[in-house]
Amino acid sequence: MAEARTYLDHNATAPLEPAAKAAMLAALEAGGNASSVHGAGRAARAAVEAARRQVAALVGAAAQNVVFTSGASEAASTLLTPDWTVGRGALVAAHLYVAAADHPCLLGGGRFAPERVTRIGVDSHGVVDLAALEAALARHDRAAGVPLVAMHAANNETGVIQPMAEIGRLAKAAGGLTVFDAVQAAGRIPLDISEGYADFLILSSHKIGGPMGAGAIVAASDLTRPRPLVAGGGQERGQRGGTENVPAIAGFGAAAERAAAGLAEMPRVAALRDRFEAAVAALAPDAVFYGRAAPRLANTSFFAIPGLKAETAQIAFDLAGVALSAGSACSSGKVGPSHVLAAMGEGDQAGALRVSLGRASGEDDLAAFRAALDGIVARRRRRAAAA
Repeated sequence: MAEARTYLDHNATAPLEPAAKAAMLAALEAGGNASSVHGAGRAARAAVEAARRQVAALVGAAAQNVVFTSGASEAASTLLTPDWTVGRGALVAAHLYVAAADHPCLLGGGRFAPERVTRIGVDSHGVVDLAALEAALARHDRAAGVPLVAMHAANNETGVIQPMAEIGRLAKAAGGLTVFDAVQAAGRIPLDISEGYADFLILSSHKIGGPMGAGAIVAASDLTRPRPLVAGGGQERGQRGGTENVPAIAGFGAAAERAAAGLAEMPRVAALRDRFEAAVAALAPDAVFYGRAAPRLANTSFFAIPGLKAETAQIAFDLAGVALSAGSACSSGKVGPSHVLAAMGEGDQAGALRVSLGRASGEDDLAAFRAALDGIVARRRRRAAAA
């Protein structure tokens, strides 16, 4: 029998929702290519379109403005491009503006040359510096093309929620386009692209309880489009080539529907998160919690205990049967300094532990975490006393 473990790493990937698994199995058993016109193909197409409606509903979009991709990184690489169309005409995005604490898929700049990417700083809480963004956009050369502002809606490490309405307002005032990486925000805070703060959202299936290998670009309208990253047989209305991964898309749709319903559970998750932080503070009074003074996702806590290396603590938690992370899980298992903390002014070598909860997290998880942390802190004290 497998050892019982406590899973506190939902920001890395959320466990597969039963409804998503059921939708995937049904699609696998049905088979069919969604581009085929026979019965099996039409059934596959129906599954894709049902998922498109489910994903659209999660973020207040029209279903026809959802384009499925292989994941959020592909979606970001598609949107971060200088080459756009508006209707039948061409549009040039001359410069990209990202936040210094953004996910690497945005920091990498996509299809922009490095000299055409500007990183906007964040404050000590991890909130983007709006004055710096406004100043950068004021300097933008509109004669060369429009600005493209692409930033995270909520940080994957700290959980800090960015001022999306203000960012969108500044970009719009500068005549630019706005993209929000909503991978961590979706299903944890309400999102409604129809409110006008974003031209595009990036979503990921496995962050909300769907399967890995599916993501989406969600547009506010069908007027403005990026040049496709993947060309092929005209799938996704010509915006993303390649045969649709029907089982993954079907699972994504089911997870999106569950995530929308689960927004009502976030206050309970926030209260549980606060109890986790109280346990840390009780066992390690010198612990530092990052981003706690800013609006945060209900499920996320990012903290450091002075004298305790994050990577060492992560291994100790794992040996105690508790899965959490030392920052982002986007670098092939690499553990190291947090660029998010560096952007917040905490130093280039700073690291921290991230607890990220899910809707199913509960008191048993808290008890296991507390017991593991108690052992880790006790060992730290013994080493300090012996030194």
